[in-house]
Amino acid sequence: RVIHGSGDRSGKPFITVNCAAIPVNLIESTLFGHRKGAFAGATADHPGKFLEANGGTLFLDEVGELPSEMQAKLLRVIQDGEIEPLGADRPARVNVRVISATSRRLLNLTKAGVFREDLYYRLNVFPLYVPPLRDRLEDLPVLVDHFIARLAAEAQKRIVGISDPALKLLSGYDWPGNIRQLENAVYRAVVLSDAAYLESADFPQIVALSAGRAEALRLTSAAPGPSAPVHIDEAIASLREVVDKTAISDRFMAQSGEVAALADVERELI
Repeated sequence: RVIHGSGDRSGKPFITVNCAAIPVNLIESTLFGHRKGAFAGATADHPGKFLEANGGTLFLDEVGELPSEMQAKLLRVIQDGEIEPLGADRPARVNVRVISATSRRLLNLTKAGVFREDLYYRLNVFPLYVPPLRDRLEDLPVLVDHFIARLAAEAQKRIVGISDPALKLLSGYDWPGNIRQLENAVYRAVVLSDAAYLESADFPQIVALSAGRAEALRLTSAAPGPSAPVHIDEAIASLREVVDKTAISDRFMAQSGEVAALADVERELI
């Protein structure tokens, strides 16, 4: 999306296709479209994803899952810039930038004969390698803060951050599921937490995988909570003492010690 939004095609369509999620018998129709009556159940014309992305960007996720027959047709479309919808009398021209992604090594699939070599080199014009989360754990605090802010707003929770022990716990995990696993773990913690900060006990599945099930049970049982139902009028809000020792400069004062100009204050606020 960043690549699409930073180029000349930013105002044009951005279409995403998960190649692994489409049934095999519908891949050709989904990508290239069909005409009414082309096959049983085709009750209307369907433009297809390539035509929907005409002038813009088509993102083919998990492109390594395409069957060999579709690989050949995809290669023809990329080379010739033409699609041939099912049941159409003539091909249609398209101008599409193709971005593809895969969690598998296409070069290994090519050597094994599973993925077409000519299509591999046609797609591999400008490769970008995104390392797994375990190889860039310095990004984890920023990602966690981003997920907490977004997911807490969606769940209408007043969660403002994560404690240092909990962040250390997440940083010590291997994350075989990468970003999606981290997002799901934070989402579960946000939904079930009633505190202002996420704690280690809010990630029992990570604790169980890292330190064992017994430690997860101990943390969960030690988490503060009422032993019996409490009336709403007698409930005590759980507060977390936060001492912020960071010195904050006065935004209304200039470096000279004088009152800052209104234009400078406005610029700083913006």
